Amino acid sequence: MISSTMKVREVAINLPQATRVLEKLKIDYCCGGERELGEACATAGVQLETLEQMLEETDTVKNVPPDFQRLSLAELITHILDKHHVFTKNEMVRLEALTTKVVSAHGENHSELLAVKSLLRQLFDDLTPHMFKEEQILFPFVAELEQSVLQSRPAPFAPFGTVNNPIRMMMMEHDTAGEILREIRKLTSDYAVPADGCLSYQTLYSVLQAFEQDLHQHIHLENNILFPKAIALEERLRS
Repeated sequence: MISSTMKVREVAINLPQATRVLEKLKIDYCCGGERELGEACATAGVQLETLEQMLEETDTVKNVPPDFQRLSLAELITHILDKHHVFTKNEMVRLEALTTKVVSAHGENHSELLAVKSLLRQLFDDLTPHMFKEEQILFPFVAELEQSVLQSRPAPFAPFGTVNNPIRMMMMEHDTAGEILREIRKLTSDYAVPADGCLSYQTLYSVLQAFEQDLHQHIHLENNILFPKAIALEERLRS
């Protein structure tokens, strides 16, 4: 059961199939996960009853993704790295080439493409060091926190003081990424290809939409599951 006072993140966490439905209804469950469900539905122009019905319709075994709540933090980190970081890096290269090609062919008649290209450049410039910091600093520390609990050892040394500090920075950067994605979706009228759009134009918007969906899931796993658990582990070790 869902209610209007539940947080969007609670729905996404407790009902693994919900992220697909929320994505379809344009309800932000990653960066906007702290909003109450009733408010989020109202903003998206969706009735709560409609959301509940759609969730019931997708609640079948074949449609339910893994329950990430049950994974260890090390397993969750591995999933994020292998699935989402690899996908993001590969698709950034692909999107850069596609965007250059489509802007060259259609930029004169569709000036919004120039803005999309600029926003993507900003997004990629942000995501590259962001993922590097996660891979080299934050994720290894979180994995070490988990090992410290399992082996009854003291908390590892944190050069950044507390895990809250890098997590706060990562979440701020996630918010920026979310804002850029919303602006791109607005500029492209929800990825609607114009009548004169060629196959490359169609491919660009299709790839952009898939990139957005994957990044939403990526951010959800970090903001709503990995980061809160890491903070709780550190508090447990330092108490």
